[in-house]
Amino acid sequence: MNETSALQSDLLAWFQANGRDLPWRRTRNPYYILVSETMLQQTQVDRVIPKYEAFLALFPTVEALASASTADVIRSWQGLGYNRRAVNLQRAAQAIVAAGYPTEPAGFPDTPEGLRNLPGIGAYTSGAVACFAFERDVAFLDTNIRRVVRRLLVGPEDAAPETNEQTLIDYAKQLIPPGQGWAWNQAIMELGALICTAAKPQCWRCPLNQHCRAYAIWREANTQLDMWQPPVIKPRKKAAEQPFHSSNRYFRGRIIDALRALEAQQSLDLARLGPQVKPDWMGNEADLTWLAKLVSGLAQDGLLIWQHQPEHDLAGWSVRLPA
Repeated sequence: MNETSALQSDLLAWFQANGRDLPWRRTRNPYYILVSETMLQQTQVDRVIPKYEAFLALFPTVEALASASTADVIRSWQGLGYNRRAVNLQRAAQAIVAAGYPTEPAGFPDTPEGLRNLPGIGAYTSGAVACFAFERDVAFLDTNIRRVVRRLLVGPEDAAPETNEQTLIDYAKQLIPPGQGWAWNQAIMELGALICTAAKPQCWRCPLNQHCRAYAIWREANTQLDMWQPPVIKPRKKAAEQPFHSSNRYFRGRIIDALRALEAQQSLDLARLGPQVKPDWMGNEADLTWLAKLVSGLAQDGLLIWQHQPEHDLAGWSVRLPA
């Protein structure tokens, strides 16, 4: 058995024994997989599970989601954040139904290339759906897979050489056992989520530690690693970021939360919306202009619509969730 085959065998055996029982792993329904992968972008698994089940109870088929009120879809997304994902998911569902699905099964693309043509679907989601719904042997990168591939075949993230996205994709492709793309990609994601974590990898219990370049480098640099404990990895310093609670993303979320609380088709003018969004709201021209700019951005993303825009009365401009 060569090195790659041994590595593949070790990881697949570990996953079979230790993989979590997650609801989207029990299905190959492409709609369910699309929902789960959209929700899992930048949201933790434990938060996604109840929202995934509740969402599918409300919209059990791709046709149900496509024909639903966009306001109801946005309301159902509460607690997941990044609300634009909900609108993009519905737009993708509408495109799939318009292509004839489910009467025409080909209306739901089954390749990464076809899936990329759907609204809001990027490289990761297209690869994940092609793999997890249609069992295609395709490579794709999320945060966990990227980290594991980098450590396994190149070395620690903070050491040379630098690797770009395409290089890591090429490495990831080389690792997939033919005919086992579903199990392999689930396994490598699970390893990154549970063991090969960002700050404190648990190398002592990793099934791939004897194959891993990063672990070999860490052990060579520190004899204390005979205790099977790698160094704590400090994240690279980033440029100073604006605190979340003063960021546009935070205030955009508060706008959507305020509108979610309204009855269907009910609107709210900026004068009443402002105090629900900004704690130090003064209601002056600067505040109103700031809020109108945020609302306009949300409207452009399809998350709300302007209801009324009376001339010379910015405070009276009103908004609501889409129909």
